[in-house]
Amino acid sequence: MKRVLIIDDQADLRRLVRWSLELLEPAAELHEANGASAGLHMVQQVKPDLVLLDVMMPGPIDGLAVCRQIRADEQLASTKVILISARGQAADVRSGNQAGAHAYIVKPFSPQRLLETVERLLAAPNLSSTEASS
Repeated sequence: MKRVLIIDDQADLRRLVRWSLELLEPAAELHEANGASAGLHMVQQVKPDLVLLDVMMPGPIDGLAVCRQIRADEQLASTKVILISARGQAADVRSGNQAGAHAYIVKPFSPQRLLETVERLLAAPNLSSTEASS
């Protein structure tokens, strides 16, 4: 069973992402974390196959920092990361690439496109390249 962790400080967005991914169940176990710090804690506990991560969150660390920490942890080397952000400029996507994300999805997003991206990444072997989706 695949484990997917949704990290966002907004409950409404977590609910939308969860709703978008319900078709994955029961083949995937969905987990949620409220914010970056809670997300880092959950990543260590759950050891997800894939993390859906909001970029802009309040607090001392943002989604890019969480992504970098996931990438730096040898135990999480196979974890795929999808960044989700309202910022969609080329520089923002580049920052996501540099942080180690496998995909970058711009809000507002299509639930179908999100599901397709998640399914593709969960089915793929370890990827080193980052793609941009909008």
